[in-house]
Amino acid sequence: MAKTNIKSADKIKANGSIHHHSRNEGIPFDLDLIKDIKINKSAVERRASTIGTRRSVKKEWQAAWLLRAITCIDLTTLSGDDTPGNVHRLCAKARQPVRQDILKALEMDDQNLTVGAVCVYHNLISEAKKALKGSNIPIAAVSTGFPAGQITLAQKLKQIELSVKAGATEIDIVISRALVLTGEWAKLYDEIAQMRKACGEAHMKTILATGELSTLTNVAKASMVAMMAGSDFIKTSTGKESVNATLPVSLVMIRMIRAYEEQTGYKVGFKPAGGIRTAKQALEWLILMKEELGNEWLRNDLFRFGASGLLTDIERQLEHYVTGRYSAVYRHPMA
Repeated sequence: MAKTNIKSADKIKANGSIHHHSRNEGIPFDLDLIKDIKINKSAVERRASTIGTRRSVKKEWQAAWLLRAITCIDLTTLSGDDTPGNVHRLCAKARQPVRQDILKALEMDDQNLTVGAVCVYHNLISEAKKALKGSNIPIAAVSTGFPAGQITLAQKLKQIELSVKAGATEIDIVISRALVLTGEWAKLYDEIAQMRKACGEAHMKTILATGELSTLTNVAKASMVAMMAGSDFIKTSTGKESVNATLPVSLVMIRMIRAYEEQTGYKVGFKPAGGIRTAKQALEWLILMKEELGNEWLRNDLFRFGASGLLTDIERQLEHYVTGRYSAVYRHPMA
């Protein structure tokens, strides 16, 4: 196959984030911004169904988009059988997410390509820190009683403080879903604002667990409250719910991000998580971000995938682009 300069299709820098926007400091609670939000489910589903059908990304452009997707992955292990060993292997994959021979064929072997972050439980932060030393790859920790969030606020705040002290530079919190389902928006704002304060300089990604919020209107309102309270990112799911990231839910959250920026000037990031396993799905989410929010949200300071298996399929697709053949999964081990 003739060489194609992927860098001419998309200028990718190593772990691609360029922090050129002000951090979301939040705004005072304003019920008027929330009470009139109503979502037309049928219209959302119609729009979501067109994503990936109106825009086709092929050949070197597809390869470039997939390389960009890699830089936006929060490479994650959140299993009951996690050990220091598999965290170290995951971190090794985070540092070199694509085989060197593939990168060389793509003329990308000089770009120091890495994932956006590594995401682990609190007790494995120290192992991730050792394994990632010198890489500048952020460490994200799930906190606040992940995944259910059924602990007291005091316990949630303590967990955040401990994770930040241990070395996490990003904290993925979970909200109290009951506060959404009962419409206690001011209390939800107060909890999230206190968690944001506990994070300090660590960036806070607020998980809405959208599969448990009942309606798209609740998703939209919870998104707005989370941003008002100072969230740096809003995230769809823990990955542990029966329904996780979907395009309709993502569309609703993204449009709330756009509305919040129009109201305040603050840019808030977005992270779909759970169930995104294929390169094709990754392209659909990238297309959604580009169409709804623009190119600025195609960088990992404003967009992340929460994923554990996605990288394997992306690497296989890149090898297919280079060789014209699909390889076996075992040639692209995750850990």
